[in-house]
Amino acid sequence: MRPRVLHSIVVQTCLLLPMGLVLFAGCVAKDTHLKTLGELDAAKQHSAEQALELEHMKAQLQAQADHLKQQLAALQQSLDEEAAQRKTAEETAAAIAREREQLETRSRTLEARLADLEAEKSRLGQDLNLVRTDIATLQKKLEDETSQVSSLEQDKQALAQKTAAAQQAITALQQRAAQLEADSARVTQEREQLRQQHNHLAASLARERERLKAEEAEKARLAQEQAQLAASLEQERQRLKAEEVEKARLEQERAAKEAEIARLTRTQEELSRSLQDEIAKGNITIQQVRDQLTINMVDKVLFDSGQAQVKPAGMKVLKQVSDVLNKITDKQIRIEGHTDNVPISVKLQDKFKSNWELSTARATTVVRYLIEQGGVDRQYLSAVGYADTHPVGPNDTDEGRSANRRIEIVLHPKDLSAISGQLSSAAIGER
Repeated sequence: MRPRVLHSIVVQTCLLLPMGLVLFAGCVAKDTHLKTLGELDAAKQHSAEQALELEHMKAQLQAQADHLKQQLAALQQSLDEEAAQRKTAEETAAAIAREREQLETRSRTLEARLADLEAEKSRLGQDLNLVRTDIATLQKKLEDETSQVSSLEQDKQALAQKTAAAQQAITALQQRAAQLEADSARVTQEREQLRQQHNHLAASLARERERLKAEEAEKARLAQEQAQLAASLEQERQRLKAEEVEKARLEQERAAKEAEIARLTRTQEELSRSLQDEIAKGNITIQQVRDQLTINMVDKVLFDSGQAQVKPAGMKVLKQVSDVLNKITDKQIRIEGHTDNVPISVKLQDKFKSNWELSTARATTVVRYLIEQGGVDRQYLSAVGYADTHPVGPNDTDEGRSANRRIEIVLHPKDLSAISGQLSSAAIGER
């Protein structure tokens, strides 16, 4: 209810009262309502500040989420670059492996060629030895035949022919020996060249093996870095997901808080309309602080002095209160009994040993009435007696003691997580 409308209702109510009561009641109603309106404005201002704070927190969370998305994109780009480098390294390693196989095949071919040349050199050496043996035999034979020339004139012509033939054979054998020696030198040279090529190929193969080993190590390092990047990326994703969940939870709690305060404000307005007469008299005050609503009733509204039975006028007030409370299903309702510090009189100690028993009995009586007569669900109710441990005024004055003797009906919210869960279910149902 707006302040001006509420003030207008108070003024009209005051005008309808008898003249003797108008001045006193009007002053009390005005002061009480001004105080209540100030508390309402303070509560609304606090709600607005809390909403601004939640919006600021939401903006911060959004900025953090955007920054994390940028980091995630950068990590993904780095991961793609690492994957491309790894693919290039794998292709290079495959080419090197093919080149190594070719080099090994060529090395095996050269080794086989070298073995063949060794075998050919051995065979040529054997032939050279045979030729030298034949030359020696022919020379010896020539000397023997020459020594017999003088005695064998008749065979001179035949010997000359044989000598010419032997000389030709010797020349041919010498040419064959020279050719064999040239072939042997060529084989030795080729063998040396093949050995050098083999050593060069072996050195190249060793270098290729070292390079392949280094590339394998680099590949393993890249794979490890990729795994680390993947793990970091997954952690970032999980953190972003957790932050999104936390953001949604905070948003749900904010919505639940706003809805809770709005419902509580409507409840306060409804109670204020229903109890405006008692509020105008100063017997009842209604105060909302954030998400908690307190209905403060002085004891004389409900009980006679030293009694725990609700009097008829008090039942009327409780009926008005219960007509509002029996519609509430999202709050806990705590009935608190409070007293001043004056001890129980001797004649009442057979019923109440102390103010503890009296405050507890009064709170329990109100709870029983709200359940049995007011139709309030018992699962939302609780009763507690505080005796004189929670004073709202000094106990050394009549006014203070009167203010301390009271019944407070406190409406406080359930767990916000449960409320936000209900709101989420409701939103899904509306879709």
